[in-house]
Amino acid sequence: MARLLSPDAPLARFTAVDRLWRLPGVYAPQHDTRLLAAALRHEGSLTGLDVLDIGTGSGALALYAAHLGAHVTALDVSRRAVWSTRINARRADLPVTARRGRVEDLAGRRFDLILSNPPYVPAPRRRPPTGGAARAWDAGVDGRHVLDQLGRAAPALLGPHGVLLLVHSALSGTDATLDMLEAAGMRTKVADRELIPYGPVLRSRLGWLRARGLVGPDETMEELVVIRAERV
Repeated sequence: MARLLSPDAPLARFTAVDRLWRLPGVYAPQHDTRLLAAALRHEGSLTGLDVLDIGTGSGALALYAAHLGAHVTALDVSRRAVWSTRINARRADLPVTARRGRVEDLAGRRFDLILSNPPYVPAPRRRPPTGGAARAWDAGVDGRHVLDQLGRAAPALLGPHGVLLLVHSALSGTDATLDMLEAAGMRTKVADRELIPYGPVLRSRLGWLRARGLVGPDETMEELVVIRAERV
């Protein structure tokens, strides 16, 4: 079966929405996906590495890591996401194992690299939704419900000098993520950042975000950050 990609295929083409099959409600590749994929490429050769993609969605990042030579486990709590990833991996003829579950289900495993584009958007509801499309982005009032879980779990899932690449909005606290991972004994830095216009989700709750002081009255751009943390 032909692969979806040639070895020199550009990132923008790989993460294009129309190149991946998705069941309804599964997160489509967006700016954050492309930013994290670019950071992954900057890691250099992934040949033979064991990679974990947490919150895989349609599988875009998992497939890209496999395309770069990694053995990939793709994890998601959504059945639809898991099936979407399995079908995309089969279409692309790439070695991705997609499974439904949470990070605690992988206790005892060790990975060379962990990727995650988790839910991170601050939302009026204290608890994130347990179903529906919003489960892919809503993450509690501070946007950190899943980020904090990842910060506690990721170090134990990494082997020596293993790397975590994590993308999220600055609205959910860049410094909080750096401090959390450093407290876990990891060496951290902001590997990349990008300003993008507010998307439909943020525009729909601008009044609430402004009332909480998370955005200014004239702000129209969101900062995305990729955080790189290495186990030392």
